[in-house]
Amino acid sequence: MRLAVDASRCTAAHPTGTEHYALQLIRHLITANDARPRPHQLTLYFRDAPAAGLFPSSPNVQQRVIPFPRLWTHLRFAAALFRDRPDVTFVPAHTLPFVFPGRAMVTVHDLGYVWFPQTHRLPQRLYLDLTTRWSARRADLILADSAATRADLARVYQTPTDKVHVVYPGVEPPLIQPVDLQQRYGIPQRYFLFIGTLQPRKNIARLVAAHQRYRRHTNDDAGLVLAGSRGWLYDDRWTQGAEGVIITGYVEEAHKGALLAEAIALVMPSLYEGFGFPVLEAMHCGTPVIASRTSSLPELVGEAGLLVDPLNVDEIAQAMQRVTDPAVRKQLTAAGRAQAQRFSWESSAQQVLALLDQ
Repeated sequence: MRLAVDASRCTAAHPTGTEHYALQLIRHLITANDARPRPHQLTLYFRDAPAAGLFPSSPNVQQRVIPFPRLWTHLRFAAALFRDRPDVTFVPAHTLPFVFPGRAMVTVHDLGYVWFPQTHRLPQRLYLDLTTRWSARRADLILADSAATRADLARVYQTPTDKVHVVYPGVEPPLIQPVDLQQRYGIPQRYFLFIGTLQPRKNIARLVAAHQRYRRHTNDDAGLVLAGSRGWLYDDRWTQGAEGVIITGYVEEAHKGALLAEAIALVMPSLYEGFGFPVLEAMHCGTPVIASRTSSLPELVGEAGLLVDPLNVDEIAQAMQRVTDPAVRKQLTAAGRAQAQRFSWESSAQQVLALLDQ
């Protein structure tokens, strides 16, 4: 088949989870496709020129850069699809063009804007709803990052469940490179860690309150590192008056492995996650995980971490205390490493190719 792939997300300067997903999945699709007896022909479409070597060299892949200032997906990409007439169009990030020819496959990562509308500006929320609703109806096949997202699609958009296939993203072990975290980010020697954009659905206020409660009850001055940029509706009151809380801002990808590996635990009491990459990255590093028992997180954590009610500050604080016990840490470290091995990009790519064949 001739497969058109929207690779526009792969050139982001500061990639988030969606951009990381697109880049890694396309990379591994190329490798898996090349190994087939009869490989498909892939055309990758970009809005901005990709860096040299961003993708594996392959005789079965061509790259097309089609710059356009606004509405790239619905105008420029759509026009290219009408000209090239691929057998299947694959968009790894929610939004199919409004008009284009042929069959399509799309990845829907989450429906957080439905459950937490206040965390998005109104124009963004309306656009997400419109494009996801359209993509769910127009696509022949939908990839969902989790069973939770598949259930959300059925509940919100009445998407037939036999059209939605759960393909878990891969999670590669972070590189642990030497870095002076104290000098670079002002991080103390002992700390709990949160990684992600600081926004309401990440439950930052209750996480900070749980950390303060932990410090009072244990007389342990371990810090709380909030590693991520301030997002829409960030509120300074979440951390106001809290001791030992450090906000790093955006953390370079090269430093994330060291940040995870040296933490007491990764604490993610999010109210909603379509897929939580930091949870499995922490497990790869041997770092215990505390996470919400909501949305997709129980699917990822399984029995390899401590699950908490994200609305219960006491429960989060108790989990933080429990995870400092050496026996608990040893058990969670071993279980976490095993759990993380279940999520590989090689497996994701093979499942996607099988769905394309289907």
